[in-house]
Amino acid sequence: MTNHRHPPTWLLHSGRPASRWLIRRRYDVREHGLGHVPPQGPVVVAANHTGVIDGPLLAIFGPRPVHALTKEEMFRGRLGPLLRVTGQVEIDRFATDLRAIRTCLHILEHGGAVGIFPEGNRGAGDLHRFQNGAAYLALVSGAPIVPLMMFGTRPTGGGKDAVPPRRAVLDLVYGAPFRVERTPWPRTRALVAATGEALHARMLEDLATGLALTGQTMPGPIPADEAKEIS
Repeated sequence: MTNHRHPPTWLLHSGRPASRWLIRRRYDVREHGLGHVPPQGPVVVAANHTGVIDGPLLAIFGPRPVHALTKEEMFRGRLGPLLRVTGQVEIDRFATDLRAIRTCLHILEHGGAVGIFPEGNRGAGDLHRFQNGAAYLALVSGAPIVPLMMFGTRPTGGGKDAVPPRRAVLDLVYGAPFRVERTPWPRTRALVAATGEALHARMLEDLATGLALTGQTMPGPIPADEAKEIS
């Protein structure tokens, strides 16, 4: 994996201040618990997912630039070139994407930050669905997982591409790191599943804590006819 190509980093680093400034001109972005993100070394940021703007917020805000796993369909559209030059990681959600896994492990081996949405795609953001990708990356790399709860990023009842109204409050709440021991191969499915279950339980606690802290509410599910388009 040491010979695997590292995603671009220069624009991901240099473009964040200007991007944050532009976003804050439209929204009141409030960050909580930034001290939970390790200042250096590998880290996996695992976030809930309700709105279309979650990916940019994950990469642009926070104390460190994040290489976020992004569905391959996004790279086929007009945002594809931007996603590539900012070092986001393309993933096939419908198959075991070894290339994406190797890219993430390469980033972590070099002390970087990987972002992942365990729910798989955007929806209610209540963590009802939960996949074990973050747990697997942590077991292989030994990187801590920092939960990130995002609130206000899709209006209540809004469709799949709905964005919050101007001046809306967006709360990004980072939880304390979830740590697991680096586990050499072979890593059993049972171990990955048990680690994922423990992470899921922990993130549900963080979700409840974040709701109480911010006074926000969840937006509810994406309308069924639109949800089919992103599943």
